[in-house]
Amino acid sequence: MIEMKSPEQIEKMRETGRVVARALQAMQDASAVGVTLKEIDAVGAGVLADAGATSPFLNYHPDWAPTPFPGSICASVNDVIVHGIPTDYALADGDLVSIDFGAVLDGWCGDSARSFIVGTPRPGDQDLVDTTKAALDAGIAAAQVGNTIGDIGYAVQKVAKKARLGNLEDHGGHGIGTEMHMDPFVPNEGRRGKGMRLAPGMVIAIEPMFIADGRSDYRHDDDGWTLRSSRGARAAHWEHTIAITKDGPRILTAL
Repeated sequence: MIEMKSPEQIEKMRETGRVVARALQAMQDASAVGVTLKEIDAVGAGVLADAGATSPFLNYHPDWAPTPFPGSICASVNDVIVHGIPTDYALADGDLVSIDFGAVLDGWCGDSARSFIVGTPRPGDQDLVDTTKAALDAGIAAAQVGNTIGDIGYAVQKVAKKARLGNLEDHGGHGIGTEMHMDPFVPNEGRRGKGMRLAPGMVIAIEPMFIADGRSDYRHDDDGWTLRSSRGARAAHWEHTIAITKDGPRILTAL
């Protein structure tokens, strides 16, 4: 069942999205050598508190997870692809950091992620970050009324294949609205013209997750949450919540 949104509801989601964008920028600005992931988490939580918003991540407990998620952010460093737990790990020079963050404001959710490098980039890391962002941009550009979910996946997948990057298997984007994860599933691969047709009022999160060594498989840490690349390769993650409108895709999680 797809939750369709009215223009007024999309405006409410835009306000939530601004909170998410402000928090992500504040956390990136705070990320420096010696800063811990828990300290970055506290920055994001502070932005939520100032906005009167709450976290959809904190204590989130899907059926597959052994425990509720213990933070307001997913903090994924180097070979961690997604779902990294914010710990006392202190950032080091050259770390590749992906932060996934959400907010709930007046009953509406927003979800976004970005990747960046702390200090001096290692060879190839900036290209990985930039290419993953380019795949997000391509997916958003394909999110036009009358196109399909498959068109989005195809656009993302095409960028990964051209760059010979791994495209995390079994994971992708999702519908979002009164809940953080809703129908439809938005895979990062697909065939043009296949799948659900996009219509005005749909709101989805698109989120490519690319791996530097070209492999798409992964492994779980013992915590049941953290997903790492199978052979220790670096990974990047970008995400925006967007609305499908007759005037084209509208990014809701931008400043």
